[in-house]
Amino acid sequence: MDTTTQTSDTASTDVSTNKTTNGFEKGCAAIKPQYLTSKEKFHEFVDSGLEGGKGKDRGEAESAAEEATGEPEEKRIKLDNGAQPEDDKYDKKKFRGQNKSRPHMKPQKYDDRRLCPSIIQERETKCFYGDKCKFFHNIAEYMASKPADLGERCYLYDTFGKCQYGVTCRFAKAHTGPDFKNLVNDDLFNTFKDRTPVRNNLSKDLQWQLRKRKVPFKGADAYLKTINKSKPQGGKDKESDAVEKDSADSSCCLAEAQNEHTEADSTVTVKNTEEGKSLQVAEKSVGALTDVDIVKLRPCERKQVDFRDKLYLAPLTTCGNLPFRRVCKRFGVDITCGEMAMCTNLLQGQTSEWALLKRHESEDLFGVQLEGCFPDTMTRCAELLNNNIDVDFVDINSGCPIDLVFKKGGGCGLMMRTNKFEQIVRGMNSVLDVPLTVKIRTGVQEKTNTAHKLIPELKKWGVSLITLHGRSREQRYTKLADWDYIDTCSKLASPIPLFGNGDILSWEDAMKARETGVSGIMVARGALIKPWIFTEIKERRHWDISSSERLDVLRDFTQFGMEHWGSDTQGLEKTRNFLLEWLSFMCRYIPVGLLERVPQKINERPPYYMGRDYLESLMASQNVEDWVKISEMLLGPVPKNFSFLPKHKANAYK
Repeated sequence: MDTTTQTSDTASTDVSTNKTTNGFEKGCAAIKPQYLTSKEKFHEFVDSGLEGGKGKDRGEAESAAEEATGEPEEKRIKLDNGAQPEDDKYDKKKFRGQNKSRPHMKPQKYDDRRLCPSIIQERETKCFYGDKCKFFHNIAEYMASKPADLGERCYLYDTFGKCQYGVTCRFAKAHTGPDFKNLVNDDLFNTFKDRTPVRNNLSKDLQWQLRKRKVPFKGADAYLKTINKSKPQGGKDKESDAVEKDSADSSCCLAEAQNEHTEADSTVTVKNTEEGKSLQVAEKSVGALTDVDIVKLRPCERKQVDFRDKLYLAPLTTCGNLPFRRVCKRFGVDITCGEMAMCTNLLQGQTSEWALLKRHESEDLFGVQLEGCFPDTMTRCAELLNNNIDVDFVDINSGCPIDLVFKKGGGCGLMMRTNKFEQIVRGMNSVLDVPLTVKIRTGVQEKTNTAHKLIPELKKWGVSLITLHGRSREQRYTKLADWDYIDTCSKLASPIPLFGNGDILSWEDAMKARETGVSGIMVARGALIKPWIFTEIKERRHWDISSSERLDVLRDFTQFGMEHWGSDTQGLEKTRNFLLEWLSFMCRYIPVGLLERVPQKINERPPYYMGRDYLESLMASQNVEDWVKISEMLLGPVPKNFSFLPKHKANAYK
């Protein structure tokens, strides 16, 4: 983590104590002295509020967790002159990135005896599998072994008039009769009967067609033929090199399988990407001729989206789920985008990947982000989504830094493979009826920016919006975002809108960013730390939000989570898991009323401090056990075999 602070340039630093002359430690947020405390006193105070003491001492629990996972207990500060004390020699790599060796348990494992869906849904017909069914069928025995209800009111029943989880709901007493029959509030139920709050679901019929490779891709196949004809005979283009050799995955098989669906009868005019000429491509069509076959949508007739002067919530892997996006919509975000989805998994009909494309009715300007590294799979995936889901734009992820994606040639790798990148952009544009956007970084290497060379090309290829994260792949979060470079790139992008991204944690940061030439702002970590940042930016004020208000925000998330993932044990634990992932970021927030210097900067670590009440102190804890305690306030006690470590290393204490 970068230890740059906003202190005066004239402030001197004592290397031995790593403190500036104003008394604040470099790299730490400036908190009013009356709230500061020591690590021991902080944990003693927080532990005093835990019910029953939980048996294990915190120190023992931390050492046990460290031993089991190989994770460090705490971070240490780098001194100004780069020197490290003798006892501070350690492997820095252990303190970065993800907890890859963390224990993982699927939510369904917490429910030992799962009731058969035919019983839950109260079907008139018996279970199709009969005696061979792996689920439980005796309701009385199930209810006897089921964990106690968590409350007397069910959010789903109170909101929609019916809870589809019936007796398995953890609030079942609110809507079940003496014979365990599910009750229905007819007036409320009829209100929502014809509404579809969540769209973009994967139908069983489409999933079957994808798995059997029965889905036709006429537009994509026509475009891919132009690529093949424009290639020099006797080989590949210079760029397809080692990346394609290492990444020979299912894309080639998909290309061969889908070509079976094109037979020759009608002709389609396709623009040649290399020569700019028109090419007549034979294509087979089956069935009646429609207006869609005759009239091709021109670029000027496509759906137009006004991106300018809007607040954009970044597509956040894991944490940027639908319930979290609903929370951000309440606080005023304008543009939302689904989590990064792998195009090959979508083409294979994977349910978990299609779940990332779901859109809530409150998301009025919504897009999906695709990751891929080959023109065939990306173009086919774009055509598939264009024909089957409701989105306002499609985004190409060419900024993902993780090795799994980069080594295949995807994410940041596309910035180095401009020929393939061009083919992907032009191909997707040829089959989409909505704008195509791109998210990039400054470059791959830390001191070699390449975005300024790529942006003029992206304009030629036809993208509608460029989002630039002001860091390189190698840099990750070790330095501040380079907004001067973003400003330079925004001038190159004009008249195409360019959004800037990086280090926005307050409305002052946002206003400073808008002083550059960007058309809008994308917020990522800032929204995870404080989702009310969108309200602050729009109202141009610092919101000293109370701990009870923050708990209400978390309560909204859990209710949205139960609506999305379910109110049974499996859905509840899935909601808890995502809540804990979010709390690993939210705990970094420091209340405005405690700050000596406003605003808090995103690169400043919070020192140990006491909140203005117990809940505020608990929310400031960087300890996983305390996050679990907060989740228990909202979702009840955790199961006996429960374990959790955050996906990203978030222990910011030195």
